[in-house]
Parts: sequence; C-alpha cells; structure tokens
Amino acid sequence: MPFVPHTEEDIRVMLEAIGVDSINDLFDEIPKNLRHDLGDEKPLANVPEGLPESDVARLMHKRANTDGAPLCFIGAGAYEHHIPAAVWEITTRGEFYSAYTPYQAEASQGTLQLLYEFQTMMASLTGMDVSNGSLYDGASSLAEAVLMAVRANRKSKSKRILVPRTTHPHYRKTANTIVKNQGITLEELDYDREGGHIDPASLTDEPGDFAALVIPYPNFFGVLEDVDVLTDWAHQHGALVIAVVNPLALGLLKSPGQWGEKGADIVCGEGQPLGVPMASGGPYYGIMCCKQALVRQMPGRIVGRTVDLDGKPGYTLTLQAREQHIRRSKATSNICTNQGLMVTASTIHMALLGAQGLKHAAAQSHANKQTLLEKLSAIDGVKNTFNRPSFHEAVIQVELPTKDVLDALAENNILGGYSLSEDYPELGNALLVCATETKNEADLELYAEELQRILTV
Repeated sequence: MPFVPHTEEDIRVMLEAIGVDSINDLFDEIPKNLRHDLGDEKPLANVPEGLPESDVARLMHKRANTDGAPLCFIGAGAYEHHIPAAVWEITTRGEFYSAYTPYQAEASQGTLQLLYEFQTMMASLTGMDVSNGSLYDGASSLAEAVLMAVRANRKSKSKRILVPRTTHPHYRKTANTIVKNQGITLEELDYDREGGHIDPASLTDEPGDFAALVIPYPNFFGVLEDVDVLTDWAHQHGALVIAVVNPLALGLLKSPGQWGEKGADIVCGEGQPLGVPMASGGPYYGIMCCKQALVRQMPGRIVGRTVDLDGKPGYTLTLQAREQHIRRSKATSNICTNQGLMVTASTIHMALLGAQGLKHAAAQSHANKQTLLEKLSAIDGVKNTFNRPSFHEAVIQVELPTKDVLDALAENNILGGYSLSEDYPELGNALLVCATETKNEADLELYAEELQRILTV
C-alpha cells in the first residue's frame, strides 16, 4: 500500500475547496470503460494474481532469454564492448543508483565529484577545454551542438549548417526535427562513392555564409574523414566545426582538439561505447565538449571544483545562470536532467581501463574489423564498398537483397549487420558490418562461412 500523507479529513477539506465530491471526480475526463475507480473491489482485468519473488525472478529470466544471445555484427551507433564486471557492480550501489540531480551541493559531493571526473576524462579524450555533465543521447547532442553553434558564431549571421550525408541518418533526422522550427537549415553534403567520405576537392571555394560544418569521426560508414583539411576549410570561411565522435575511437585516433590548425570548436556524440551495455534500445547518453571561449553557450550542466574556507576540496554546479530552472525562456536549452547513471558507469569504466585500456580496446576492434573484411571480401558475390581507412565498421555489397541475407543469418543466430538500403539506396544491396574487441577468430570465421553458404545456395 503506498504511503499517503493526507488524512481523510485533509482530503475532505481539499475536495471542498475545489468544489468536487470525490477524488474520482478529478478523473471524469477518462471514459468510464477505461477507468478503475478508487475503492472499486473489482480486480483489474487481465492482471494475474501476485507471485512469490522467486517465481517472479524465474519468469523474468525466462522472458529475457527469449531475446537469445546472438552473435552481433550490427554496430550502426550502438556497440557491443567488453564491460568489466566491477563497472556495474559499483554503479548499482545505492549511493550512485539512487542519486538524482545534485542541486544541493552539500548533500551531493560524491555525485558531483564523479561528474567532475567524467568531465575531466571527456575533455582529455576529445582534446577540448571543457565538458558538460552529459546530455540525453548522441542524436539530440548533435541538435544541441547545432543550436549552440548558431548562437556562438559571432562571425556569421547565417542559420545554415553543412551536414555530410555520412553523418548517422538518425542523428540528422533528430537534429532537423529539433532545429527546423527555429529557422535553422541543415544542408546536406554528398559523399564520394569510392571513398565513402567527404572529398575536400568537392567543396566550393565560395560556399556562402554558413554557421558551422559537421564532421562525423568515424562517419556512419566507419570511414575516417579528412578532418584536418575539412576543419581548416570551415575556419577559413568563418564557420565553426562540430565534431560528432565515437569516444572509444578517440582512444586510438587523433582528438578533435588537434584537428587542423585550430582544432574543432564543439564535440558531441554518443557515450554508449564507454561501459553502457546494449539493452534493447537504450538507455544512452550524449557527450558534449567545447572550447573555453564557447562555454557560456554550452547547454546542460557543468560541475566545478573549488575549496572551502578550510582549504578542503569541494564540488558544485557552476554557470547555473544559463539553465532553465533559473532563466526559463532565456535559457540556452531545455536540457536539465542528465543521464547520470550511464555517466556513472562510463566514468568507472574509463577509470578501470585507463588510457592504455581504451587504446587497446579500440585497436583490437579495428584489427577484428580488418580480419572480418578480408574474410568477407574473399567470398564470391561480396564486395568491399569503400577504399578509405575505417575504424571498426565497414560497408560491403552482396548480390542478394540485404533483407534476405540478414534474415538467413538471423536464423543461424547471427545478427549480420545494418542494411543501408533505405538510407542509402544508391549503394544497392549494402550492409554495414561491425566487429569489436568482443569477437574472436572463431566468431569471424563463423560469420564468413554462414554468409558464403547463404550466397551460394
């Protein structure tokens, strides 16, 4: 029975004050056939009797097992990586598991310190000056970065943002949904069909006024863009650079802060590869970092470190004047609550692995992708689509419709990749395949054998 702090007398007085006879009258807009009135002794339809805890656990395990444990080669923005057992053992301790927004600094020092450590790690990983405490997810973090760039670019009055088609399709759709009603236009740049990247030679010398250029790294095809040239080109035309990154890849690749002569201006992306398991669609969290000069335009929240009167370190939310619980309509964003539990897991994950551990995971993922690509490319009817370097994903083309291929692989407990037929129809029967450090030689060989069997039937 839930705890209700009001007595019957309290309830009667409140109902009289608003002029209704009963609590049920407050819900009269709900059709009676859909309503289970308070005090009704009739049981809810289709709700079974309660079960003992042991039986509930057995039932939930049974239902979870219906998903199976297939060999996953999908990727496409959500990645299967090894997560040390200690990560979620610590994350789900009561001190972290139940912690919410740290409004009261004096009561939230542990949570604030963890967020501060997360910010420090992300700033170091991206090569930027400052990080916030996270956003909702990778797609919405791109939208926030676009809004931020339009506000922050003092050299441009434009609301044009150049976005390569090699940026994740879901990110582009989400960003457009959020920014289009503010008069911001996302102008797509086509990609080179041989390299799967934005060819700098295809960019015009007079692109007109634009506020920012988005650079995905790696891009949606897994391909590495020519980030130095693209960054310098955008800066030469008075635009900011928004990097959309896979943070794990930065354990191996050049950080956005080192791109070109001046580095990227804003970095965003999805934090899921850092200690967050794939779980049937989420939860995820977004990352955002930027240069110091832009920090007052950054959405979300930032934790700062200081000392008290006794010289002891302390942590608190800072630059709060921009958040909507203070400024409301004048706020830079409606972002407030971050994905604190996921950030907790990522912080512990990065602390356990360290810089060398992240680099090793990234390097092994790349090596496994290379091995998988070699095995698949050797099969008759399979072609490696692009000739540029890539991280841990690659695009292959097959002779059969991708749906048929993926369905046949799934029947043998293999999730064979992501079909590009809908988002990139010009590529024909194309699959985006991914291999991370979780795969071994036997896994890669099994995938190749099954794909060859399917294509030769």
